Amino acid sequence: MEKLLIKNGNVVFYDRVEKNDLLIENGIIKKIAKNITENCKTINAEGLHVFPGLIDMHVHLREPGYEYKEDLLSGSKAAVKGGFSQICPMPNTKPICDTAAAVSYIKAREKEINLVKINPIGAITVGEEGNQLAEIGKMKKAGAVAISDDGKPVINTKMMRLAMEYAKDFNLICLSHSEDKSLSEDGVVNEGLNSTLTGLKGIPRAAEEIMVSREILLSDMLKVPVHICHISTEGSVNLIKQAKERGVKVTAESCPHYFSLTDNAITDFNPNTKVNPPLREERDKQAIIEGYRKGIIDVIATDHAPHHKDEKNIEYNVAAFGISGLETSFSLTITNLYQTGVLTLCEIAQVMSYNPAKILNLDGGEIKEGKIADIMLADIDKSYIIDTNKFLSKGKNSPFDNMKVSGEVQATIINGIIKYTGEKFNDRQTD
Repeated sequence: MEKLLIKNGNVVFYDRVEKNDLLIENGIIKKIAKNITENCKTINAEGLHVFPGLIDMHVHLREPGYEYKEDLLSGSKAAVKGGFSQICPMPNTKPICDTAAAVSYIKAREKEINLVKINPIGAITVGEEGNQLAEIGKMKKAGAVAISDDGKPVINTKMMRLAMEYAKDFNLICLSHSEDKSLSEDGVVNEGLNSTLTGLKGIPRAAEEIMVSREILLSDMLKVPVHICHISTEGSVNLIKQAKERGVKVTAESCPHYFSLTDNAITDFNPNTKVNPPLREERDKQAIIEGYRKGIIDVIATDHAPHHKDEKNIEYNVAAFGISGLETSFSLTITNLYQTGVLTLCEIAQVMSYNPAKILNLDGGEIKEGKIADIMLADIDKSYIIDTNKFLSKGKNSPFDNMKVSGEVQATIINGIIKYTGEKFNDRQTD
């Protein structure tokens, strides 16, 4: 029997933080108590916090088709370094992940790599073209955990209705990329003062909010759940708040860049600030923060979007959209939401582990006896400088390069097996 004992850690439960030991046996949390003694491999977690393994329900791993940007191996390495035990890649690869065969390919690569749990998201429509539903049931059987045409909105409202109904039949959920393309057109930044000052074409808030409204109305009409991806505006937060108050089954995510930056960051024309939806204004950033504080926004997702340096080191207007986020998400959350008193450590565990697991019906997401031993150990007080040259992701595209943050992942344990340790972590382990 394989055993692992984690001693003296500050264990972050759903509703409390307690100093405890964790005994892990055959990949399961066998016992949580004080002063456990066991003759097995032991980790001294004194001074560290023991979180459930983080779950990112929105990443782009690029394989198959765009391996020069990222592949499943490099993305998996970045994930475990970032504290993630499970990640959910979006289907906009080449070919699009819209068949059982495509889902099966990703699951086979997951087993080969044997690092992080990879839960594929299948496409809503064939080729993400919005014309014909993909083989939803077959993708579910092959291992898909949700459906989305992320990267493109489902423009046809009837098609989105059918998708939501079919998803419910297979116990899946639609993840909506909410963007009215006729409004966003060729925009590259938020429409506002800074787009005027820089001469860069703006994307209005309404491009997002119109589609958020549509998904809420469909969810309300059909009485089925829907999840809104990467919200960025004050209006979206208000729409979701109002919908939840009247009982609509809507959940939502935002990303660290939306609660950490504003579109003031674009004024030096750094293409690493180019992301879709775009960085918004201070009132939007504060609304996102309040959305987390009040429980309106359910999930922190990275929308990890790695790119080759040649796709970013060019003119802003033609640079690719996206930020490489797996290796900075936890630290940005600790720095900007925990240290500022917005979220407690328990609430961080909820939005980064428990809630994604609940929304997608995944095992894991909490620390509890009898549950899967997906664990992340972190030093929440440790400060460091983000250095994109040290990223394990192929994508070094981050606006947070050289930023000082707090909260460093020290170890990631998946199914009771140590998958990542920091540089000085070996001193904490004994046989």
